[in-house]
Amino acid sequence: MGINYKKIDVHAHILPQNMPNLKEKYGYGDEFIYLDHFQPGKANMMKADGTFFRVIDELCWNPEAIIAHMDKNDVELMALSIVPVLFYYWAEPKHTLEWSRYFNDYIAKIQENYPTRFVGLATLPMQDITLACEELTRCKYELNLPGVEIGTHIEHRNLDDPYYYPFYETAEKLGMCLFVHPWDMMSQEKMPNYFLPWLVGMPAETSLAICSMMFGGIFDKYPNLRVLFAHGGGCFPQTLGRISHAYHARPDLCNIHKVADPTTYTDKFYIDSLVHDEETFRFILKMFGPDKIAMGSDFPFPLGDLEHGKFIALMNDLDETTKAKLLRETAKKWLGIE
Repeated sequence: MGINYKKIDVHAHILPQNMPNLKEKYGYGDEFIYLDHFQPGKANMMKADGTFFRVIDELCWNPEAIIAHMDKNDVELMALSIVPVLFYYWAEPKHTLEWSRYFNDYIAKIQENYPTRFVGLATLPMQDITLACEELTRCKYELNLPGVEIGTHIEHRNLDDPYYYPFYETAEKLGMCLFVHPWDMMSQEKMPNYFLPWLVGMPAETSLAICSMMFGGIFDKYPNLRVLFAHGGGCFPQTLGRISHAYHARPDLCNIHKVADPTTYTDKFYIDSLVHDEETFRFILKMFGPDKIAMGSDFPFPLGDLEHGKFIALMNDLDETTKAKLLRETAKKWLGIE
């Protein structure tokens, strides 16, 4: 008898259909985003200075439309998180907190209205760790959200910075999972063409986050923290041999916090399945195992896997137990849900 391939998708994005005009409200911020609903079911994401960002449709905001898409693709449950351009870590902390509360209330209401179809991942004012921890606690106890999404860095700080220790301690204590997503990609001034910030910068950002947390001792200091990195761990898996070699060749530079060999950390965190290639997927599966890889699609954007792991279900060299873990069971473990 075959397994039930009803899937859980840990990497899907949503934003409110109606967002306040934050530049008008706060009097600054050309990077704030608003929506120009130019026709039913379609909108342009616009920066507050009038710069076009991208066109989106109702799959970015309409739960009923999203559920119809999920049903067509055998997705039982979806973890919804904010589009990273809306993190607003660069804004005044009190304003990012206000925005975070707006979004978190919105996503919690969707979770409440559709409890068998959606769980929500919060966003936080990570540039102010006290406010971030306060909002994280509210999300746990008042909103019943299972976790949060954060960026691969926050302004000038990488994720190993001691400034974030109270946040990790709070997340671990509350049992809140962390979804780390690339944003504000490095060296964009060197990548003006060919969509390179998304093709080169995003994978590098994710490796930056993993290496920062690993060499910074975060996985050792907070062993019960459940962290998942987007896009199959970026370019970290493919460069792990180089990273491990550098750990041994230059411990004076790499191992200042006395951590273990980097190759031993692949069971300390999770990654999603979004690598777009079966051979690459087999590579990360061999490295991480099915207990640390959860199906993630990056829905509803064009760079995503909009068949939500169908290729995994069709891989004849994977047994049913492995497929069950990849398509739903590991997601449940990371999210901390039954």
